[in-house]
Amino acid sequence: MRVTLFGARFRVRPGWLVAAAAGCALFVALGNWQSRRAEEKVAAQRRIDALAVAAPVLLPAMPVTASEYVGRRVTVRGEYVSRHSVFIDNRVYKGVAGYHVVTPFKIDGADLHVLVNRGWVAAGPRRDRLPEVPAAPGPQTIEGLAVVPGGRAYELAPDATPGPVRQHLAIERIGTDTGLRLQPLVVQLTSDAKDGLVRAWERPDAGVNTHRAYALQWYALALLTAIVYLVLGFRRVAAAN
Repeated sequence: MRVTLFGARFRVRPGWLVAAAAGCALFVALGNWQSRRAEEKVAAQRRIDALAVAAPVLLPAMPVTASEYVGRRVTVRGEYVSRHSVFIDNRVYKGVAGYHVVTPFKIDGADLHVLVNRGWVAAGPRRDRLPEVPAAPGPQTIEGLAVVPGGRAYELAPDATPGPVRQHLAIERIGTDTGLRLQPLVVQLTSDAKDGLVRAWERPDAGVNTHRAYALQWYALALLTAIVYLVLGFRRVAAAN
């Protein structure tokens, strides 16, 4: 079947039309799904932001469920166990390679600890000499944001060798190596500790923009499919003539 459009002849091929329509419908459906996911992430981001500015809660001297505290500001009473500090390697701040310094913190009232990410320090010129960043001694109260470590995106080699330098922050392994009972979360320190460490923590992100970008890509593919179908239809008529 042929149709005259804007003074040009366009051939409608049923098979191509069905394929193009199916492709457009699929891409629009995928775009709509990603848009709905983005709206869900917007609600999640609002909850994250609300928790981050809410009044801090006390981390108890008993094991907790990580999901009940993650994203919350918490306070902890106890003291650092500096001899078990670890250095998380390959952490970059303003283009400079360094470490995150993580130290267990013994919680008052129980034989229970929580890992505290005290901040970033630059690596020295010699990788076999670690920076000296002792934690403040004695009982104290600290404040920070409760987080759960992510995946092993920065792991360059398996963490199989002993020592304080680690490729990633794994609560279970640190607990096994030190023999300490650990809470299933990490506290990113926000207290004002005069230890020379940089505490420029990234804002927790629910990933709203990622889903919006995917939605835009699917909608663009739907539009491109329609354009290609129209262009090929006109070109085939011209070639036939």
